[in-house]
Amino acid sequence: MKPRILITSRLFDESFAALERECEVIRPDRAPFTPETAAPFLPHIDGLIPTQAFRVTREVIDRSPRLRIVANFGTGTDNIDVAYATERGVVVANTPDPVVEPTAELAYGLLLAAARGIVRLDRGVRDGSVRVSVMRNLGTTLRGKTLGIVGYGRIGQAVARYAHGSAMRILYFNRHPLTADRERAQGVCYAPLDRLLAEADFVTLHTPLTEQTRHLIGARELGLMKPTAFLINTSRGGVVDERALTEALRAGRIAGAGLDVFETEPQIPEELRTLDNVILTPHAGTATTEARMEMGCRAADNILRFFRGEPGITRVN
Repeated sequence: MKPRILITSRLFDESFAALERECEVIRPDRAPFTPETAAPFLPHIDGLIPTQAFRVTREVIDRSPRLRIVANFGTGTDNIDVAYATERGVVVANTPDPVVEPTAELAYGLLLAAARGIVRLDRGVRDGSVRVSVMRNLGTTLRGKTLGIVGYGRIGQAVARYAHGSAMRILYFNRHPLTADRERAQGVCYAPLDRLLAEADFVTLHTPLTEQTRHLIGARELGLMKPTAFLINTSRGGVVDERALTEALRAGRIAGAGLDVFETEPQIPEELRTLDNVILTPHAGTATTEARMEMGCRAADNILRFFRGEPGITRVN
């Protein structure tokens, strides 16, 4: 009997061709599955491929007695109760490789757009409020500015490579600092978080959401930043205290922000949407055709390797 696999969202068909040859695959016709609409299928599935919006809670796991593997579509697993899955003997895997470059590209794109006011200028040209001017429409040059990278894993390091192309000085904060030799090789310098926030002209966040990192950037931390500084977040919305950030942006305590993630996705607070010093994108860090296709392929590959008994699963637990 073929393993039965539930995929919670419509994804690229090409990514799952091999999976469909070896497994019975259940996918939604239109709207993505929620835990409620997926409920009739849960008692009968052996594997699950959820997207970030689908919460694999204790209840979902309990309602899936045959479940053996959750192959997450993405690298972050804060949508999954990994501890309980582990307790129940359920393997949790993710897709770390395909997300690195597209997420770094978006983070750097938000940084550039914030520095030069690209979105504001585009809107102004369209509505006629902005015209060619020598002393207006001014942004800030990246060359010589300090970039602070909070969370220096693979995505953070990819952003650093882009920043070197703009001749930026790079500080980073990470749980485990690099060796001195690796810092020299990468042209970066470790700084405690408070120092990084105080010195950086741009702060970009690339840390997973855990109990330790929830509201890592709050009112106190925002108060350490320069009034000319920008905050970029393409990691997880909960890493930032959204209410404190909104107040800081409204009061001009920081110059602006570029946000791809939010605390209560898919809802984006009205207060943020009314501010003209913040650029908003809809959790699109991996939203390229190539990345999304590869993420689907990697999730499917994790499922296939598991049921074939092959090594190479990108396990989380």
